[in-house]
Amino acid sequence: MRSTPHSHLRTLRISPALTFLTTLLAVLLIMGAILAPHAAAAPAAEPSATPTAESAASPAAERAAAAAAVRIMPLGDSITGSPGCWRAVLWNRLQSAGYTDIDFVGTLGPQGCGQPHDGDNEGHGGELVTDVADRNLLPGRLAATHPDIVVMHFGTNDVWSSIAPDRILAAYTKLVAQMRADNPDMKILVAQLIPLNPSSCTACAQRVVDLNARIPDWARATTTSRSPVTVVDQWTGFNTATDTYDGVHPSASGDDKIAARWYPPLAALLEAGPPEDPDDPGDPGGGQPACTASFRAVSSWQGGYQGEVTVSNTSASSLSGWTVTVVPAGGARLSQVWNGTLTTAADGSAAVTNATWNGTLAPGASAAFGFIATAPATAGTPSATVKCTATAAAAASSSR
Repeated sequence: MRSTPHSHLRTLRISPALTFLTTLLAVLLIMGAILAPHAAAAPAAEPSATPTAESAASPAAERAAAAAAVRIMPLGDSITGSPGCWRAVLWNRLQSAGYTDIDFVGTLGPQGCGQPHDGDNEGHGGELVTDVADRNLLPGRLAATHPDIVVMHFGTNDVWSSIAPDRILAAYTKLVAQMRADNPDMKILVAQLIPLNPSSCTACAQRVVDLNARIPDWARATTTSRSPVTVVDQWTGFNTATDTYDGVHPSASGDDKIAARWYPPLAALLEAGPPEDPDDPGDPGGGQPACTASFRAVSSWQGGYQGEVTVSNTSASSLSGWTVTVVPAGGARLSQVWNGTLTTAADGSAAVTNATWNGTLAPGASAAFGFIATAPATAGTPSATVKCTATAAAAASSSR
């Protein structure tokens, strides 16, 4: 039966309770609509706030950790940068030795090498050190990375381009000044370049020799106690026939040799820690000189081997001379030494004193001498125990 307006009115009149409940329900619905969004938002606010706080704290923690690490810039051309796998070898050797609070830095990222490592670097393929100096390219790269230590193998392309050693060394000087402008306490390791023997440049081999011969004197004139320049001999014992794949760029064996040469002086700088405040009134003035020595076998044959010892000044003061005792294993004896003076004892132990030109070492600086040892056929893998004693005008100190 169809209802009429009158029938609805009659129903409402006889149901006052229903009217009250309908009104109450409407009020509750309105209040719920007002209150519900706030109630729903409250639980959601806590989860959203937590990630925000974590995301703000995480970069801060990362920045603090990065600031505490020693920042090391590998600087150079393609030998350093592309792929520059000696950097990977060096990084992993430092990590294995416990030097984990370090950060390789540079505006370029990793370029392969097949092993985990911090691949940041400043090795730009094809660059000339003279061009980098002339165009003032380094300050911007320093400003982006702020290294504490620079490891520099730079100048191969300049030598290949027949640029004179005087111009190359002038570029070195300018780059060092720019490094110190960015960080007055910059520590700088500068390589005597690995040999260069590309098929298209028959004169390159001698040009590298000529430049390398000039680098030690340049470093002595450039080094300071606050910002030492350390020369690292990357040339001796490096063979382009076996340690490069094209007469220029290192192969795997070349990478190992380059990393082995960088390691002792770099480790010495890391052991020395951050520089002391030169204005600290409690500074005793540098303390006693001290040095370390490290041995490596360059090559071996039936009945003998060639060895090399790197001497590093690990103190805060300059030393005026050094003596290294060498005790070869397996009955071997030193028969010839270069870049030092040899004295041999009856028991086969040897003492090698610095030459006139490599005895004075600034803090963090290093020098090396080589030797030939004769050995019995049963001697086994070449090895030797070495110990360095540093001397000054009126003081001496030694350390292993």
